[in-house]
Amino acid sequence: MRLHSLEATAFGPFADTVHIDFDRLSAAGLFLLSGPTGAGKTSVLDAVCFALYGDVPGDRSSAKRLRCDGAAPGVAPQVELEATLGGRRFRIVRSPAWDRPKKRGTGTTTQQASVTLSELVDGAWVPLSSRLDETGHLVSELLGMNLAQFTQVAMLPQGRFQAFLRAKSEERHELLQRLFRTGRFADVERWLRDRRLDLRRRSESAHQGVADLASRVSEVVGAPPPWDVRDLTEPAGDGSLLSWAGELTDAASSSAATAATEATAAGSVEADARHALEAGRALAERRARLDAAAEEHRRLLAEADAVEQDRAVLEAARRAAGVAPVLRLVDQARSARDTAARAVTHDDRDALVTELDTAVGAAARVEALRPRATRLATLRAEAGRLATRSAELERLTSAARARCEAVEVQAALDTVAERIAAHATVARLRSDLAAAREAWHESREVTLAAREHAVDVRRARLDSMAAELAGALAVGACCPVCGSDDHPAKAVAGPDAPDEHAEKAAQRAVDDAATLEHLQDGKVRDLVIRLEHAVDAAGPGDTAALEAERAELARSLERLLASAGGRPAPDAATASRAVEELVAEYASVEATSRSLADETEHLADELEEALADAAEYTTGDATADLGRLLRRHRTAERECRAALEALDRLAEAERVLTETEAALAEAVAAAGFATAADASAALRDAAACTRLELRLARHEQRLAAVTEVLRAPGSEELAATAPPDVDALVAAHRAALAALHDARATEDRWTTRAGRLASLRASLAEALDDWAPLRAELELATRLCAFVEGKSADNRLQMRLSAYVLAYRLSQVVAAANERLARMSDSRYSLEHTGRRGAGETRGGLSLQVRDDWSGEARDPATLSGGETFVVSLALALGLADVITNEVGGAALDTLFVDEGFGSLDADTLDDVMDTLDSLRDGGRVVGVVSHVAEMRDRIPTQLLVAKSRHGSTVSLTG
Repeated sequence: MRLHSLEATAFGPFADTVHIDFDRLSAAGLFLLSGPTGAGKTSVLDAVCFALYGDVPGDRSSAKRLRCDGAAPGVAPQVELEATLGGRRFRIVRSPAWDRPKKRGTGTTTQQASVTLSELVDGAWVPLSSRLDETGHLVSELLGMNLAQFTQVAMLPQGRFQAFLRAKSEERHELLQRLFRTGRFADVERWLRDRRLDLRRRSESAHQGVADLASRVSEVVGAPPPWDVRDLTEPAGDGSLLSWAGELTDAASSSAATAATEATAAGSVEADARHALEAGRALAERRARLDAAAEEHRRLLAEADAVEQDRAVLEAARRAAGVAPVLRLVDQARSARDTAARAVTHDDRDALVTELDTAVGAAARVEALRPRATRLATLRAEAGRLATRSAELERLTSAARARCEAVEVQAALDTVAERIAAHATVARLRSDLAAAREAWHESREVTLAAREHAVDVRRARLDSMAAELAGALAVGACCPVCGSDDHPAKAVAGPDAPDEHAEKAAQRAVDDAATLEHLQDGKVRDLVIRLEHAVDAAGPGDTAALEAERAELARSLERLLASAGGRPAPDAATASRAVEELVAEYASVEATSRSLADETEHLADELEEALADAAEYTTGDATADLGRLLRRHRTAERECRAALEALDRLAEAERVLTETEAALAEAVAAAGFATAADASAALRDAAACTRLELRLARHEQRLAAVTEVLRAPGSEELAATAPPDVDALVAAHRAALAALHDARATEDRWTTRAGRLASLRASLAEALDDWAPLRAELELATRLCAFVEGKSADNRLQMRLSAYVLAYRLSQVVAAANERLARMSDSRYSLEHTGRRGAGETRGGLSLQVRDDWSGEARDPATLSGGETFVVSLALALGLADVITNEVGGAALDTLFVDEGFGSLDADTLDDVMDTLDSLRDGGRVVGVVSHVAEMRDRIPTQLLVAKSRHGSTVSLTG
């Protein structure tokens, strides 16, 4: 991999677009990436990582704030990188997710991350992909490593390897596993652990099943097992448990067979007793039927006279039934004749007919006059309504005209009020503008004073910087300026010398004052603009003239609103349309009123003439209305018709009565009665006849039935036989039946117990067979899991499987690191990998020690000084980079960055380190050193400088 150029916009601390020409830096082979703390040196490396992998290394990735806060609103963050990967030149353009301003409305919306990958083919850029996942897979495949490996190989991280050097085995285990991708061995450990836990749960479940089955066997027999089945762990106990269940099953089967024999014998005894009882009951029932028949025969013979009398009454009632309808007709005819006679009021039919014709003709003439009277009343009501509407319209028109004028007056009044308000606003804004300009001048003076004070504080701190550096020195620590660990005469600060906090406080005061000045300046400009608008709105003239004009307009408006009923019109056009509509409606109402008046006069004359013609048909009351006259004629018509109908009904009733009396005389003679009174006395209703018939039929039927029973064969022998003792037979059968029930219940109980025990024994045998292999597999998994996790006594190093694999990788790293460390420490120090556990560790395998060849002793890395720690950490980082490079197939990494602090090294050690870094350039490799140490700027002429400011960081190239 070789970097050619990098361009970043609104990324990290870079508010604007910065461009870095790596081809120019690569010409020197070794370059320095320098700048003050917080300027953005590490952000340059973050931009390279983000372009390649879409992420940044370390803790900065979790912040998710890659866009520069100082960038202009709407500027999208973007990184563009040109690099050669796997012998092919690519251009990668990436943009992270960020919150951009909405195109419509206020607020922000999330713009998703994007990427564009292009390849240079025959001098032209050819797009390859715009998908995040596809670009990530292609870059990882070309580089042969993921982001974590890349940052360990191509960008040696700041301070990370000091922590790696001093870390515990577990922490070192996690980093190495992520770099060397040996997670499959940890997956094996996890699989074995999960397998052991699963087998334990399954074995405990199987054990619980065996215990439950043994408990159920115990519940069936009602006795506890001979041992505690919860402690059953040995296979030898399985056979004993089965034997115990088999003995209980055999005993239950034997008892079931004995109970079955006893139940069969009890069944035979019960059958004999039942047959005897049935025979006794049949004989008792036959004897009882014979005695009852004899008794009933004697009673029926005693009722013979009463039966013959009922038969005679029934025969007379049947003959009288034919006369009954005629009798009812005669009674009805007489009643109808009497009713019709009472209803007759006039005997002269001819006079009634004449009076009816007269009433009908008069009613018809009056009925013809009613529509004209109704129309006249309607016309008079409509005329009254139109008169009322005409007066109302005249009033509304006057009010609408007043509203039209009120709209114009209101508009003029609003204009005058706005000009008066504008004059007041002009006066207020002039006062506010004078005060704002005075405050602005004061804030400018404060800002100038604060800036002068901040310059004085910064100058005083620079003068006492030596004392400030001396105050930070610790005993035995190296000086960050000269590198010496001996401090014979430390500089001492003056009594009033400012420190970093004082300088920052002065700068904050400058920033606060400048911010206030900017706010005051903006306020002045805003007041000037508002004053200009207010003067334009006020117009010519003074406030007194405007107030007089407003008072006159207000009085005119009040007068017009009073005429309009106090309701102002919404606008002039609406008021004008309302006046026109009211005038048109008033004209229409007047025309309609005149038409109705003509028609009303014509109908009134016509009705008066008609009433005069009809006066001869009334009772002399010429002023009666048509309704009362019509009701009088209708009443006379109904009375005449009713009198005629009464005469007709009387004649018809007398004719019917004569005919029915003749038919009655014939029916009485035909039925064999002397008179109609005899026939009426013999009558019986249908219910009485039905009762007589049923009584006679039942007597005949019972007499025939008992006679048949008494004459049946064997009746005489049955009467001579003594009745059996049924109660004794019932008692004997009950005793036999109870014995049978007890025997069968005993048989069922033992049969059920035997079947249940047989089923439970089979289930128990199956459960034991299922449990046995689970116990064996659990024992094997437990031993193997303990060994793999380093908890078994057989694992002497107490080392996990994944740690054992990583121990080999760590030994390779240590071997590669010692080659660098020998040159950088004059062969004094070397790293040693040990499988023993460190202090406070429960497992070993990944411990590191530093061997000092001057003393011949190995010691913990925590005992190294600051400079020694840096040298050993750098060697360890370079060794890990070499091993990872070989691990991924020897991928060519032509650009390497070392992001470590060099201020803790003395001059000789720094020379050795620089020689080692120079050796990294073999084969055309480019090495970038990230440092802000002044001596490094003197040693490395080619430099990429990062400068910070309030408006964002910038980059520049020197050398």
